[in-house]
Amino acid sequence: MNFLPPAIFLMGPTASGKTGVAVELVQHLPVEIISVDSALVYRDMNIGTAKPDAATLAVAPHHLIDVIDPTQSYSAAQFRGDALRLMAEITARGHIPLLVGGTMLYFKALREGLNDLPQADPALRMELEDRARQVGWPAMHQELARLDPETAARLQPTDAQRIQRALEVCLLSDRPMSALLAEEQQAELPYRLIQLALLPGDRAVLHARIAQRFDEMLKQGLVEELESLKTRYALTPDLPSMRCVGYRQAWQYLEGECTAAEMRELGIIATRQLAKRQLTWLRGMEGVTEFDCLADDLAERVRAFLRN
Repeated sequence: MNFLPPAIFLMGPTASGKTGVAVELVQHLPVEIISVDSALVYRDMNIGTAKPDAATLAVAPHHLIDVIDPTQSYSAAQFRGDALRLMAEITARGHIPLLVGGTMLYFKALREGLNDLPQADPALRMELEDRARQVGWPAMHQELARLDPETAARLQPTDAQRIQRALEVCLLSDRPMSALLAEEQQAELPYRLIQLALLPGDRAVLHARIAQRFDEMLKQGLVEELESLKTRYALTPDLPSMRCVGYRQAWQYLEGECTAAEMRELGIIATRQLAKRQLTWLRGMEGVTEFDCLADDLAERVRAFLRN
């Protein structure tokens, strides 16, 4: 392992300060940032994704942001291919890949390789969506529990995107998705991984940060940004881009399904739930060095650790 080139994973839940630490590292170490964020890949979705602004990107350029339109999709397999190519190019330049983000599925795909799940089937997805409109996603969750109880047990009855995908896999392969994932092939990365996790010493403080950040997004014009996106792209609420936290709630508000106050509350709750899932992933990973993301000198601590 000591002969392999290094690569740094900088992971953490939403609002843990990953971008700030990454920008600090770029200014002191020979690193290049690769974004590991399933929302930052979308062009023109800036406010709701907390995308780094132009000034930040001028100091610390990010690979893998603004790569597709909001009408398109981007899979873990696409991320893995793009990330491996970029890591090789960065290493060839004598720099260190610094992979920063909170999309834990992307980190997992990069670290462990990909499974042999069937590709998406648009016709079947449409059929599942039509059925869900008739019976509701909780009923679809019950159907999944019959076909794949292990996967259903880890999903919320309202998690439409994941329930749909799990049902799709079951119906296309005639096997539970949990069984296919268990057969996943391991693929060692040709890098010496340095895995860092920014975790909150006090969950309540992280929750306060999440609320503050969502309020800031609303002040910056999250709803207005979505209105503009709807005039420029042929968007529907079922698109992966519109299922992103923040945009999903803003869409509901624009459609008259909730009030402004309810939109705010739903957005904050959804972001907290996202952070909880991210923390669960991180605490289940091995070989990770943890830092308290609430520390005043967080960037200095991370930088000192990497220098050593």
